[in-house]
Amino acid sequence: MKAHVYVGLKSGVLDPQGRTIARSLNNLGFDEVESAFQGKVIELNLTGTDVVAAEARVKDMCEKLLANTVIENYRIEIKPDTKAAE
Repeated sequence: MKAHVYVGLKSGVLDPQGRTIARSLNNLGFDEVESAFQGKVIELNLTGTDVVAAEARVKDMCEKLLANTVIENYRIEIKPDTKAAE
């Protein structure tokens, strides 16, 4: 199965990369962009079939390594292996 972890800065934390992206897009003529937020996506390939257990393990990974929980939030999506079901 796959796990996608989306990590981004918490509200109120300055995001200079996001501001630069938004400003650059405006300079290129994309005036509809009011703001942008820079983050990261981490894709993990996991063994096993228990989605609940996988989510708990990935949460533990986030808390220990993948996200700086002082300044970042994270969101986890677990996608069961569809090939195994076929």
